[in-house]
Amino acid sequence: MPVEPQSHFDQTRTDMNSSGRRRSVEPVLMDTAEVAAMLNMSTSWVYREASKLGLKGYKLGRGRNAKVLYKRSEIFKWLEQQKIH
Repeated sequence: MPVEPQSHFDQTRTDMNSSGRRRSVEPVLMDTAEVAAMLNMSTSWVYREASKLGLKGYKLGRGRNAKVLYKRSEIFKWLEQQKIH
């Protein structure tokens, strides 16, 4: 039976804070597919243009299995800079 890939787009996890209450924690990193979906662009566009636009990726792994992840805060910061006044 094929296993569906797990998407972590817009998922939050819960952690316990010091008072024992649960709080949601936003993921810090986004993969290329998530960035592409958020920007309504293709993944190949993100791979090709990200570094030209100043978006720094973090490569995890080696070879064909390597993943490029981007900091969510940097994506939103870049997106805010693209705003037309």
